Amino acid sequence: MSINNNPHSTPSNLQVLFEDNHLIVINKRVGDIVQGDKTGDPPLSEVVKQYLKEKYNKPGNVYLGVVHRLDRPTSGIVLFSKTSKALPRLNKMFAQGETKKLYWTVVKNTPPQESGTLTHWLVRNPKQNKSYAHEKEVPNSKKAVLDYRIVKKLDNYFLLEIDLKTGRHHQIRAQLAAIGCTIKGDLKYGADRSNKDGGIHLHARSLTIVHPVQRELITLLAPTPEGPVWNACISE
Repeated sequence: MSINNNPHSTPSNLQVLFEDNHLIVINKRVGDIVQGDKTGDPPLSEVVKQYLKEKYNKPGNVYLGVVHRLDRPTSGIVLFSKTSKALPRLNKMFAQGETKKLYWTVVKNTPPQESGTLTHWLVRNPKQNKSYAHEKEVPNSKKAVLDYRIVKKLDNYFLLEIDLKTGRHHQIRAQLAAIGCTIKGDLKYGADRSNKDGGIHLHARSLTIVHPVQRELITLLAPTPEGPVWNACISE
């Protein structure tokens, strides 16, 4: 089942892509954090809890399970579990690579081929909150694999679709930077300048999972953010 219904915004500015008894899927905005961090900014998880509390007039605490995360400057699909029954099943799917995650990203330089597979070994530096890509396995590295293809050639950029095969820290950002295709706005990985909103042009475009309770295949699609470059990506 493909879910491409009209997303609706809530009073708390949440863009809800899908919701049933067990799942709620949000189109995350640039700058939102999924879970609380040292900044102390309100995380998306708490905003969703408050939305559910008000929508269903729930007394007390609202259950919400965080299944996966997106980097703060990234936009797109974030899936939460509304039940303790669904959460461990979803966690298992993500851990075992039983989901299909497609990202859209805008880069300045063209990749070496129209499509291909990138394989690197990433080493994370927690102090810098950055990952470094190596061509060969090195100590403390984790293998990172993604497929890419050029979707559209813009006036000054290229739109790539990324099929993520592994889920490493800053994987897409680090691997694309390693081949000279830094993401637009991504100063941390070598972009010339930042985007006005402080984000980067990386968007979690679609997610395909088996529903943890109903057991049917569902595909979720997130509209791209507003902006001249993203609008050019989706124009005919």
